[in-house]
Amino acid sequence: MTVFVVEDDEIILDSLRYSLVQAGYAVTTAGSVQEALDCLARGAPFDLCLLDIRLPDGSGFQVCDAIRANSSVPILFLTACDDEVNTVRALETGGDDYIAKPFRVRELLARMGAVLRRSTPGQTGAAAPVMVGANQVDLQKGKVYRGGQEVVLTAMEYKLLLVFLRNRGQLLSRGQILNQLWDAAGDYVNDNTLTVYVKRLREKLGDGLIQTVRGIGYRLN
Repeated sequence: MTVFVVEDDEIILDSLRYSLVQAGYAVTTAGSVQEALDCLARGAPFDLCLLDIRLPDGSGFQVCDAIRANSSVPILFLTACDDEVNTVRALETGGDDYIAKPFRVRELLARMGAVLRRSTPGQTGAAAPVMVGANQVDLQKGKVYRGGQEVVLTAMEYKLLLVFLRNRGQLLSRGQILNQLWDAAGDYVNDNTLTVYVKRLREKLGDGLIQTVRGIGYRLN
């Protein structure tokens, strides 16, 4: 598996490169937004991206936007700003998870493993696509389409969609949803981030498909 690391601190970058290679990953690196965009333009495939938020010529959010324009590859943000604003923005921009600096390598590898598992959901056994409003969900490919164009979902957004599909028409409490995401993904999903994931999924699928029942939870119509 290949990991794309965008980090401007050479000491952190060297440490990450060494640890990832030791863990069996191939590593491609960039130290700025422009270097990252140049690398993406060359079309090299990646299985996961680690993006620092603060870069000398911009931010990791810009790199995330460029990736999300045509890919649903898992993205994990590296941030020295462990606050709610940056956390929410990282998720709303299209990130699957984040980890605050300084971090332990074992925790980083565990989080990487979690988002990679979420990006390869198991098969449900259904052969025919499922319609959700105007969206066609291909369960075998793990992709969503509308009007012939792919609706790009992050790994967690797709996993959340599967939870709703398994319980379609039923009112799910936030706790029930979190329990199913926790069981499937391994960890790192909490009540605050669930709100962000539901908001993003609702925006991508279209208004009215995911109903909010105040004080209780959500229902997929």
